[in-house]
Amino acid sequence: MPQIRPREASAFGRCSYAAARLLLTALAPLAALPVVAQSYPDKAIRMVVPFPPGGGVDATARMIGKRLSDAFGQPVLIDNRPGANGSIGAGAVTKAPADGYTLLFADRGAFGVNPSLYKKLAYDPLKDFAYIGIATWSPYVLVAAGSLPVKDLAQMVPYAKQNACKLNYASFGIGSMAQMGMESLNAHYGTCISHVPYKGGGPAVMATVGGEVQFTLSTIAAVLPHIKDGRLKALAVGAPNRSPLLPQTPTVAESGGQPDLLPQTYFGFALPANTPAPIVARLGEEIRRIVGIAEVRDSLMKGGFEPADVSAESMARTVKEDVARFARLAQTIGIQPE
Repeated sequence: MPQIRPREASAFGRCSYAAARLLLTALAPLAALPVVAQSYPDKAIRMVVPFPPGGGVDATARMIGKRLSDAFGQPVLIDNRPGANGSIGAGAVTKAPADGYTLLFADRGAFGVNPSLYKKLAYDPLKDFAYIGIATWSPYVLVAAGSLPVKDLAQMVPYAKQNACKLNYASFGIGSMAQMGMESLNAHYGTCISHVPYKGGGPAVMATVGGEVQFTLSTIAAVLPHIKDGRLKALAVGAPNRSPLLPQTPTVAESGGQPDLLPQTYFGFALPANTPAPIVARLGEEIRRIVGIAEVRDSLMKGGFEPADVSAESMARTVKEDVARFARLAQTIGIQPE
């Protein structure tokens, strides 16, 4: 066996020491990660909600925020930042420190549709967020004014073709999920139902109730009272299964359409990109636990929200697919980014 002479041993020791230092330097951040997760959170968390206070989305954010606060022992403060299809609130979150103390609760429009609407969007949904997961899905229901002589999607299509370009639908804004869904119907069936944008979902629903327009797409909770009193007719639900809130209303697929013809919206959580992975995972675990609580699930279902799996990987994949999907749809229907 060869012997290491003193000089060689010294050189060998110096190399080993240098290698060890490099290894420890590389591992130091990894060793610190569990400590970061254990100490988080030690102050209030701000949850940015890009919707006005008082609606169903705001109520859902506050319900989950209260449970998060109880679990963490720290306040979760709701910061409503409505406007520009969610881009104002989403953009504000990307400018916040990536430390886990600024959380975004936004919808499919903010993440997947806005890149097709704005030339100078303040964020890139594929690069600027660390996704936590989708908490709820919310199907849209296609409704018609109560006086219209149609009872389902199968009757609506020939009626719309007989009255080509004489019928209108309301949406809650240009590029909104309501417009995207209705234009998907127009493109698929070859109908010509004209778009009338309103400033919000409430005015769009009331315009349909009052007969100013003939159709709209809405969340179920927003139109359920009007369906029950006969002022609106539920024609089809854009979801894989019938809604327990509208058990008599068929899905689009049951009506002969493609299953994803009316895209649902969702509401999910994200953080600024580069937030430490243990913090992302910690929030994901807590939110997943909260969404799984029976009382929370019941409350969500009554509001027209369907609890989801809160998977970071699934949400990131959905956003990536949506950016491409809605870009194609925007081009098809002629929406020009502003």
